[in-house]
Amino acid sequence: MSNIVDPLVERIGARIRAERDRRRWTLVELAQESGVSRAMINRIERGESNPTAVVLGKLSAAFQLSVATLLDPEAGAGRVRRADEAPQWLDPGTGYARRQISGPGFPAEMAEILLPAGAEVPYPAAAFAFHRQLIWVLEGHLTFREGESVHELDAGDTVELGPPSPCVFINSTSDQCRYAVVLVRGDAP
Repeated sequence: MSNIVDPLVERIGARIRAERDRRRWTLVELAQESGVSRAMINRIERGESNPTAVVLGKLSAAFQLSVATLLDPEAGAGRVRRADEAPQWLDPGTGYARRQISGPGFPAEMAEILLPAGAEVPYPAAAFAFHRQLIWVLEGHLTFREGESVHELDAGDTVELGPPSPCVFINSTSDQCRYAVVLVRGDAP
């Protein structure tokens, strides 16, 4: 087993610990708020475990922060962000890859997602309760389940999320799907 620590995994862990400390929550309290086990949160905070997209979604919902904020917390980024400087994160469970497009000081958050063939990534309703989102498919096909509604989206299609509900991003094709997520903090519709 490698002893090499991924700097992004370390930053995610430090950010989660800082948010927990800021709220004066114990590991048990964060576990209760998020539905993520105390042991897993502890491993993430120590940089020993790269959380999956599902776990990040649950933690972000508990903190009422976007996933992007957990992945890219550093303020003061310049106006120009080179492609190789943008935080990139890979879900160890599904191969879902996320690259943060906008910087932390910009009022809207934008991320590029690569969803591998056959991948399925669920998020709890609470992850959508404190902001508005738009999904824009750039390449491929995305099945987006929003509560009871199912949206079949092809390249160029967009969907604006409605009231908070559990959501699942599904790529049931044999090709990768690439889409953008645009998020604006504020009341959900």
